[in-house]
Amino acid sequence: MTNAGAYPISAIAPPLAGRAVASQRWSHLVFLHWRVDAALVAPLLPAGLVPDEYDGSSWVGLIPFVLDRATILGSPPIPYVGTFVEVNVRLYAKDSRGRRGVVFVSLEASRLAAVLAARALFSLPYVWSRTRLRVDSGQYRYTSTRHGDATRRTEVVARPGVVAVVDDPLADFLTARWALFTSIRGRTVHLRNHHEPWPLYRAELVSLDDTLLAAASFAGLADRAPDSVLYSPGVTTWFGRGT
Repeated sequence: MTNAGAYPISAIAPPLAGRAVASQRWSHLVFLHWRVDAALVAPLLPAGLVPDEYDGSSWVGLIPFVLDRATILGSPPIPYVGTFVEVNVRLYAKDSRGRRGVVFVSLEASRLAAVLAARALFSLPYVWSRTRLRVDSGQYRYTSTRHGDATRRTEVVARPGVVAVVDDPLADFLTARWALFTSIRGRTVHLRNHHEPWPLYRAELVSLDDTLLAAASFAGLADRAPDSVLYSPGVTTWFGRGT
């Protein structure tokens, strides 16, 4: 499978079509990625999508970060409910028109109201979990444990570096994603987003204790070192309407 006919990857987001309907601040992101066979990814994608590949591989991401300053339809930032630590497992796909996007297998979040709203409005697989970030001596320790199923958990400990990532095609492929795909009432929907180019840095994975990847159908993946480890201090993101 190739990426012939797919929209080009660009570190600069194309403008949204129309007015933004929501915004969020994403901060202190750790991007962990593993190469996987596209045949493992294909069955997990919504209808009409195929795996997006780079260098002959599909990729699975485990990404913890802080989400805050969430707004809806021009509202002020939503207190409490709009601020939480998230950990997601994500894949990369493209549709028949060549549009690229993220597909989420799971998203862990500590605000039940946000979980219920995202599931109801966008059919995103958010799960209510106890999530937390601790920063100590330059290390970022993310933890997540699902309510009602403590076997579904993760602990990511990473140390951001000081070497900036510039003109790196793989980093762009993994992070410069200007849309997500989701299935709403049986229809695959493409939801656009827009933000400034990612400020990216090399990072070190200090330790990983994770079962979320196995729960997402990638058994054993967490037992080997990721093929890419990146860190970003963050961006503010705006979302458009689905197409």
